[in-house]
Amino acid sequence: MPRPRRNTGAKTSRYRYRNRHGRTLRSSVTGPHLPPLRTRIDLFEMTVASTADYLKGVWPEELADVIFEIGAVPLGMPAEGAPVERWKVIGNRIILFRLPIQRLTKLHRDDELHKRMVIESCVFRGVAEYLGKDPWDLAPDRYRHF
Repeated sequence: MPRPRRNTGAKTSRYRYRNRHGRTLRSSVTGPHLPPLRTRIDLFEMTVASTADYLKGVWPEELADVIFEIGAVPLGMPAEGAPVERWKVIGNRIILFRLPIQRLTKLHRDDELHKRMVIESCVFRGVAEYLGKDPWDLAPDRYRHF
């Protein structure tokens, strides 16, 4: 004797708020009263944005129509023995590649300050390539204490 068909509409409405293990949906990790956690992507984007704003303030006319973009990885394979691109200047766009900057850079100290300094140096080098200047000439007052 054939089995009767189940009403799938009733099943989905009854189990709408449960996962396959029968538990209810959980709240966020931080809860409603705490700010969301900062991720590596968020820290990278904030560092690029703050450095770009600083450089646009120092060089307002030269960087007025420059667009800073963030890409995951450069397209294509590098040539044998060639380093992986960390930034690329195309016209008025400066593209910073997040994964090579974060993962392929060897740091002598693996802390947040040094990670931020590596990101800032890549932004400075990309802008220096765009302007045709030395990266140290872009903001000499910022590194006067070194």
